[in-house]
Amino acid sequence: MGTLVNGKWTQKSLAQLRAEGKDIQVDPGFRNWITPDGAAGPTGKGGFKAEKGRYHLYVSYGCPWASRALLMRDLKGLQDYIGLSVVDPVLGADGWQFSDFPGTIADPIFGAKSLPEVYTKAKADYTGIASVPVLFDKQTGQIVNNESADIMRMLESAFDELTGDHTDYYPEALRTQIDELNVYCDSFYAKVNATKDAKTQSEYEQAVAQVFTMLDDLEQRLEGQAYLLGDAPVESDWKIFVFLVRFDVVFYGLYKCNLKLLSDYPNLWRYVRQLYNTPGVADAVNFEHIKVHHYRGQLDLNPSGIVPVGPKEDWSL
Repeated sequence: MGTLVNGKWTQKSLAQLRAEGKDIQVDPGFRNWITPDGAAGPTGKGGFKAEKGRYHLYVSYGCPWASRALLMRDLKGLQDYIGLSVVDPVLGADGWQFSDFPGTIADPIFGAKSLPEVYTKAKADYTGIASVPVLFDKQTGQIVNNESADIMRMLESAFDELTGDHTDYYPEALRTQIDELNVYCDSFYAKVNATKDAKTQSEYEQAVAQVFTMLDDLEQRLEGQAYLLGDAPVESDWKIFVFLVRFDVVFYGLYKCNLKLLSDYPNLWRYVRQLYNTPGVADAVNFEHIKVHHYRGQLDLNPSGIVPVGPKEDWSL
């Protein structure tokens, strides 16, 4: 991934620039919050009131972190309240691009050709990575937030009085357990990435064993209960979902996590399909973008760039 330096794009990563001796000071992330009355959230400044049509979300279907933000937008029925743009599934040398790849959605605000343009519209001299997701305020011309966990959390409740949807994925009585589970769920992607990054056979086998130890643990946890904490999904279920939905189509083949398919686990397979069939969720999942993002975006693992046609699985209940 390249970098914006004082508003100018370079194809070099931040690590490469610093290795060359350049003193690059990255701007702090955008960490403001949309709140019902515009008051400041847990971080950042106030002034971002929940209003219909004011905000716009930039995402990649391929990126699991961006998918979390999109997922919460659709779960909470915010499609008519928050606009959407979707970048090309492959993150290239010039950053995330808007293209004519099926399923992409152009930028209606600036007509930008790339996401770095959106960042520099918000801050002309921005220095840092132009990552997804981005939650943009059309009224003030500012990026509200570009941290997926923050965006998920604020969309869970900020617009409830406008939409009438008071579904609570972070109920107060369960917050301690949810916070612990969130760390656990995030650790799954780190374990999967360790198989991809392994340099020796022993490193790879150790990493694969950790992945399937966690899948075995999840299978046991879901014995006799529908979701991670009981009969209703919470924030943690959606955080792990974006990784599990990628397992058979990407991690099994490309990352060689191939001891079992997710569909070989009765409880897990029922669980992930149950989440997938929740109203609004399937629209936030694009399997073609997911596969192209990984298989064409990681040519070190897949030099041919060939995207597999399978697996063909039935995601209905």
